[in-house]
Amino acid sequence: MVGYASCFAAEKEKAGNRLFWCHMISLISEMTDTKGSRARRGWVFFDRDCTVCTSLARLFRRPLETRGFGLAALQDPRVQALLALPPEDLLREMRVVTASGNVYGGAKAIVFLSRQIWWAWPLYAAAKMPGVPRILDAWYRLYSDHRTCVSGSCSTFRMGIHDNVPSHSKGERR
Repeated sequence: MVGYASCFAAEKEKAGNRLFWCHMISLISEMTDTKGSRARRGWVFFDRDCTVCTSLARLFRRPLETRGFGLAALQDPRVQALLALPPEDLLREMRVVTASGNVYGGAKAIVFLSRQIWWAWPLYAAAKMPGVPRILDAWYRLYSDHRTCVSGSCSTFRMGIHDNVPSHSKGERR
């Protein structure tokens, strides 16, 4: 799969976005979940190693699947090939890839999904107000940077993402 991802990156640079999106849409339509079903409107990708993310995926699976979205782990090799992201950027945020080739990440992904579900629509409406997208993005970044601490493992710190943080704030006890 690594060769496949580098092929995507090379094609994207060489032929521009048009060729890249053509391959991307093809991969989306070919991608299936573990039960063999396809997602007609797109895919929601989440970090399967984050217990909070996995719990939220389970909670929202039914509303998303009834609206044509499939759920898959960001750790799936096909996802890395689809998104053509380096491994260190792959788990930074959840992603939504629509059947038309649009990619949303982080807070923008949540706002996009909130528009698809009638009872979550107020979040979408609020996100259209001045300043709210910036607040949502800051909230998402804060959560994303500390989500493994919320889950209880604090592995984000062990992976070296926050090397500039003093050691006593990296989850170590004094």
